[in-house]
Amino acid sequence: MIAALFPGQNSHEVGMGTVFADQFAVAKAVFDTAEQTLPGLTRLMREGPLETLTLTANQQPALVTASIAAFRVWQEQTGLVPAYATGHSLGEFSAHVAAGSLELATAISLVHQRGTFMQEAVAPGVGAMAAIMGDSKVVVDTLEGGNFGVVEAANFNAPTQTVISGEKEAVVAAGAALKALGCKVIPLKVSAPFHCSLMQPARAKLTVALERVSFSNPQFPIIANVTADVVDSAAPIADLLSQ
Repeated sequence: MIAALFPGQNSHEVGMGTVFADQFAVAKAVFDTAEQTLPGLTRLMREGPLETLTLTANQQPALVTASIAAFRVWQEQTGLVPAYATGHSLGEFSAHVAAGSLELATAISLVHQRGTFMQEAVAPGVGAMAAIMGDSKVVVDTLEGGNFGVVEAANFNAPTQTVISGEKEAVVAAGAALKALGCKVIPLKVSAPFHCSLMQPARAKLTVALERVSFSNPQFPIIANVTADVVDSAAPIADLLSQ
């Protein structure tokens, strides 16, 4: 069984996807659509600078573009269809494009808005995220038992890797407490505290944008980030993406 897994933020680099666009017409068509949707995006992907590409509102549509370019080359060259698709956060949008439940141009526009909303939700420098290497139960218990401020378990990547997110001072304080318990703490280079309650203003705006989108039934099932449910119809897509 083959599953397609699409990356989320911080998987970017200058030049990403361009080798496909230069060698395969199907990938060039993806880049052309991206450029028509967000003029200047593909030049930024090719030439940088990295600091501008890293901005959330630029990075998210760039990652969808590169991901779909790679997927369509793979599909054209192999003739295969994945049994399932999923993606890490932003990557769930790419998964829906791959499955035909969301049009590419619409997805690029949506994630550009999504990135803008997320960045606007919390001022630069106010929030932070950190990866915690240690028992996830220890992480959750420490966060619940502490008085750190706004800091939450944002991503359960593995039983021994949890990402925490929230106010910068709270993340630092919780990280220090977890380090004292034997966990390894790795601050993440992000522009906002994603996947925590501080993102509620962004979710509210994205929900309105998603209400204007028409989704189709996916050609193969998608595994949702928030619920881990199998999504095989258009009905729940907008709500799951807003969450």
